[in-house]
Order: sequence, then structure tokens, then C-alpha cells
Amino acid sequence: MTTQDELAYYAAPGPLTTAEPALTSLPAEVLALLEAVQGLLVHEPGHPDRPTGHLRSTAEILDHLAPTGPLTQARQPDQRLIGCCRHFTLLPVAALRAHGIPARARCGFATYFMPGWHIDHWVVECWSAGRWHLADAQLDPALRERLGIAFGSAFNPADVPRGSTTAPNADPRAFAVAGETWLRCRAGNLDPARCGFPGDGTHGLWWIAGNLIRDVAALAKMELLPWDLWGAMPGPADPITDDLATLLDHLATITADPETAAKSRDTYPDAALKVPAKVFNHLRQAEEPVFTS
Repeated sequence: MTTQDELAYYAAPGPLTTAEPALTSLPAEVLALLEAVQGLLVHEPGHPDRPTGHLRSTAEILDHLAPTGPLTQARQPDQRLIGCCRHFTLLPVAALRAHGIPARARCGFATYFMPGWHIDHWVVECWSAGRWHLADAQLDPALRERLGIAFGSAFNPADVPRGSTTAPNADPRAFAVAGETWLRCRAGNLDPARCGFPGDGTHGLWWIAGNLIRDVAALAKMELLPWDLWGAMPGPADPITDDLATLLDHLATITADPETAAKSRDTYPDAALKVPAKVFNHLRQAEEPVFTS
């Protein structure tokens, strides 16, 4: 069960989601918030090569948005901040926390972008009506049409279905947190080679392991970029040692269940998991400070 202390923790701002005054101008109602964020951000296909795709904090995002108007004003597509799914997640998480609503970023894989694939993705997890809901701010009508995603009238982007750690076949419209994906692969119910991004080598058990560590960091309110590397994250040619597999099995079991996910904070201080002052930006092939000021 999620405790009141845990809810209070996720209702408060984090180091990368500081309580900027402008955030409270955004809606507190989740579906309206998702729509507002869709008017501020635009997703760049593939890996971002624009500077805004590498912004790590909400404060930096708001600094870039400020010259084009208030947050309540939807921008034309060419005026929106170019980012990735993690930016579409970080901004509503920060806004919900600014309103005192428990929210956290979850790193994992979506089954609704490409048939037969678990595509690398981030979503919001927020507390409402006594349970944790998954919400995907990136799924605006234009993206659904472009990707040919047919959700049907019953699909609610403010309450995205979860996958299952035991079912051999995932819900075709589900989001699976990284821990759930790790457990399914370890049980032989999912092919790790179809988890990540197709075609560029960023898929497989090593990528799932990295996303699990990113998810643990996000649960400790350190929501890093999808291509930031640190600690025990393995590379594509690195073996996953027995010790690392044991650690990840433990973390996956905790984080796969939203009611126990916060318990991963007990293990987060481990040097293998904790975000250091500098991380390696894989896309830029450079070490960078997490905080710019």
C-alpha cells in the first residue's frame, strides 16, 4: 500500500521539478493538463539533435517557453519546444507537484507505437481516487493519426492501461514500466531484442537494465534524460553480471507494482544507482553536469 508519507513525498517538487510560479497556471485536472502540455511541446522524431532536447530541468524548459507567451497559451507547432517523451512527462509531473498532487515520472516501454515492439517511452504516474494512474501527454490527436494508433473511444490518455508481469501477451495499448519489462524477459515471456528502439542497436536486455535504473532514479525524483548514462548501466557489449542481475531482479519486483515502487528509494543511494553530479550524454558523447547552475 502507498503510504501517506510516500504521497507527500511525490506531491512535493524535486531537484529537476522545482516549483516555478508559472506552473500553477497549468490545469490541475490531468486530462486538461495533458492537452495544455501538448500545446507547449512537440516531439522530435528519432533521437533529438536540437539543444532543447537535452534540457534536464523544468526551470530550463520554462525559460525557453517564456519568450513565446504564458503557459496557458498554446503555441503554433513551429513555436513549441522540441523535446522527447521524457519532456512530455517532466512538465506535467512538475505542474501536478506544484498543485500539491502526488506525481512521478516512470521510465519503461509502450506497446502502442509499433506492433510487436515495446518502444522506449516515459509517462506520468499520478495519484487520483485512491490509486496510481498512468498518463501519456505525448499522445495528442496528431500523433495518433500520424502513427495510425487506433485506441478507440474507450481509451483514456489520462489512464493508460498497464501491462502484466505474468501474461505472455501484453495489452496492445499498455505501458510497461521498466521493472515489469525486465521481469517478463527474465521469465521468458518477452523477447528483450524487441524492447527499446528498432534499427539502431538500442534494444535488448542491456537497454532494459538501463531503463530500470533510470526508473529507480525517477522514483527518487531524479528524472534524467533517456540517453544519460551512469553507475551500473551496462553497454550493449557488457555482460550483465550475476550481482547486477540480482540487484535488478530485486528492484524490478519492487517497481513493477505502483503500490510498492516508492520502496526503491531505500536502495537508490547505492553507488550503482544514484545519479552523480555528472553523467555521460550518450547522444552527445560527452560528460555533462546534471545541473547547469
